[in-house]
Amino acid sequence: MEPEILNEAQTWLQNNQTLIIEYGVNIAAALLTLLLGYFAANIISGGVTRVMKARQLDITITEFVGSILKYAILIFVVIAALGRVGVQTASFVAIIGAAGLAIGLALQGSLSNFAAGFLLIIFRPIKAGEFIEVAGTSGVVQAVQLFTTTLNSADNKMVVVPNSAILNGTIVNYSRMETRRVDMTFGIGYGSDLRKAKQILERLVHEEPRILKDPAVTIAVAALADSSVNIVVRPWVKTADYWGVWFDFHERVKMAFDAEGIEIPFPQRVVHMKSE
Repeated sequence: MEPEILNEAQTWLQNNQTLIIEYGVNIAAALLTLLLGYFAANIISGGVTRVMKARQLDITITEFVGSILKYAILIFVVIAALGRVGVQTASFVAIIGAAGLAIGLALQGSLSNFAAGFLLIIFRPIKAGEFIEVAGTSGVVQAVQLFTTTLNSADNKMVVVPNSAILNGTIVNYSRMETRRVDMTFGIGYGSDLRKAKQILERLVHEEPRILKDPAVTIAVAALADSSVNIVVRPWVKTADYWGVWFDFHERVKMAFDAEGIEIPFPQRVVHMKSE
């Protein structure tokens, strides 16, 4: 019995020798594809991660992008290996495509926030520690994450803003530039001495050490309003000194105008009564 089985096995091997060699080559090629693909995935994802770290991008987005890239390459490599051994991969590709479409539709808002977060981290229009105004709110940036950005408001409230709302709107970054212009307007009465008022303002500007000498300060009449002559004062200061100069300068102007007899008018209305 055993000799007959051996003879049948030898006969089958001789008849299918070409097929066995072909399958053996395909299996070896598939294994080689998996091996090379695994190393390629690690090398490419590692290279991208190192580049992103060198640009000092957020560690969360760096690791996430590296992982996504690695697994995407591995999926492609596995499909290529299966096709090498004769497995019909068209159905796998169709299933992956359909699953990706379904996931994309279900997570449309989240993916929009993710894409916006990725762009915010790449181009860095805002960074942690900066005071910004976005999406109708303002505060100091605490963290730019994958889907949201966290702000700390001026009255110490945590504000979480979706990244898509930030990227699709106007971003006002008050901290990025080293200097800022302080725009202030002071009104004096029509009966007050305009030249004297301007001289007082010029003196106060020169006495304030936080005001920069260059660019030059603008002191000029801006408007003849209903009840006042409006004078604008526009000095330049370091960004960190903005609010300090704003508050202190207003207080000093009030005290100086009072001491020099310069009237600061308030809104008023004159009513004339006509007797018949």
